[in-house]
Amino acid sequence: MPGPTRAITEYWNAAAAAFDDEPDHGLRQEPTRAAWARLLRSWLPAGPADVLDAGCGTGSLSLLLAEAGHRVTGVDLAPRMVERAEAKLAQAGLAGRFLVGDAADPPTGQERYDALLCRHLLWTLPDPGAALRAWVARLRPGGRLVLVEGRWRQAGDSSVPYVAGAEALPWSGGVTAVDLAATLRPLVSGLRIEPLDDDAELWGGPVADERYALIARI
Repeated sequence: MPGPTRAITEYWNAAAAAFDDEPDHGLRQEPTRAAWARLLRSWLPAGPADVLDAGCGTGSLSLLLAEAGHRVTGVDLAPRMVERAEAKLAQAGLAGRFLVGDAADPPTGQERYDALLCRHLLWTLPDPGAALRAWVARLRPGGRLVLVEGRWRQAGDSSVPYVAGAEALPWSGGVTAVDLAATLRPLVSGLRIEPLDDDAELWGGPVADERYALIARI
């Protein structure tokens, strides 16, 4: 895929303006917002924690993390996504730090986190295995890796094709829970899978594809 970083950045910059129109992106409907807030509480430490939101998009999950009292750092490759995330938390009067950079290798230096959250990103990556290793390395001992993933034809607006050559990406169209667990298991001390496809409130309506959360401990 020629010039993948530039092409991917351009794609998500263009998608930023309408990104929150999807119910599970913008979380504008209260039942959907409440469903995600409930899940985050169950997945993350109870007390205030340092959380890295990798591929934060417009910051909807970052906002929920900040509302729960966590210290959130969001990373996204697309500057326009980051701008919206910053504005979203500022409008709510909440603190959050947002960085423009590759979520597959977050530009956070030697910083370590209590938890790393990533939703629906792995299908976009040229080397998802390398990203998983980078994310595990960002966590403190006993930290949690929370991956919200699925197996679908294409994420986002299906009327807008993804970058040229995307069909050659290792996990184009998503990744099954079985395959993701097999890849991640050697890197962590334990993991569990939580199916999410049967909870219509999370998505703003019923879904027919595989969706799940994988929660791992380091």
